[in-house]
Amino acid sequence: MRRKRSTLADVASLAGVSAVTVSRALRRPDMVSAKLHDRIQSAVRELAYVPDVAASRLASNRTHTIGVIVSSLTNGVFADYINALHDNLLPAGYQVLILSTRYSEAEEEKAIATMLGQHPEAIIIVGVDQSAHSRRLLESSGVPVVQTFQLAEKPIDINLGLDQEQGAYEATKALIDLGHTHVGVIASRLDSRARARLDGYSRAMREAGLDDKKWRATTPDQTTVMAGGKLLAELIQGGRQPDAVFCCDDLLALGVLFECQRRGIKVPDQMSIIGFNNLEFAASAEPPLASVATPRYEMGKMAAEIVRNIIESGERPPASQIDVGFKLELRGSVKRPR
Repeated sequence: MRRKRSTLADVASLAGVSAVTVSRALRRPDMVSAKLHDRIQSAVRELAYVPDVAASRLASNRTHTIGVIVSSLTNGVFADYINALHDNLLPAGYQVLILSTRYSEAEEEKAIATMLGQHPEAIIIVGVDQSAHSRRLLESSGVPVVQTFQLAEKPIDINLGLDQEQGAYEATKALIDLGHTHVGVIASRLDSRARARLDGYSRAMREAGLDDKKWRATTPDQTTVMAGGKLLAELIQGGRQPDAVFCCDDLLALGVLFECQRRGIKVPDQMSIIGFNNLEFAASAEPPLASVATPRYEMGKMAAEIVRNIIESGERPPASQIDVGFKLELRGSVKRPR
């Protein structure tokens, strides 16, 4: 038979103190002596006791929970961002509850509703293209909402992000300025950020009079290294070959680099490559991959600081929208063509 879950009274009995003392020691360790705290913690571990969070919430009218909604739990783009949230919220006594939308509008609506059911003290969400229903849920939540990664035309509350289109525009323009005339683009997933990067590429190509649909290869499938290789193979069908490729993600850029090596295409002598996001492996590739560096850790840190300030002191940022910017890192994968 399954054992019954341990209660606060069980812990108090084993530790030889009152239930009130146990509750106080768990909520405010500084209010009891170190010796007593250790005795209570020993009883907690022995009984595998888990506090009743719901009861604690009712007693204090606070949850100490920050809801975080991301597009994916497997995409490395969000790793630094999530680490920053943990680094800055956990030491301050908050728990970080993370849900994934899997790049689905319907899943995002469910995630927001589920999150609000947990009564978070703030919500930090990736992206700015929420559905009308999601916006209504967030706007009526009564808690601070921080939209991240992109700049919104109409922020729900606070918006912290970067101009995705401009980043792609400057990366593409850098390739054009190096003398490349057949600049291809590859993109996957085709979420709002990928579409913005495609728009930035197109704007740079139109301005240079070089826009040509044949230099585009996209897929709605997941962003992977393998997808990058397959999309490059599509671009070079029929004997044509771009002399440069802008990739809407570093995973795609790495796949393009590998495919070039398989086909004997020299990078950067015969093809330049620029990615997006500046993931850790980009600088370690051979040759090192050029990329648009996005400050994901800094963005997570700023989002955490903003919600903490609002919750703890009522202090809001002076502006409802903050542009964290980006930086173009030109490395060995780009070179002026001979």
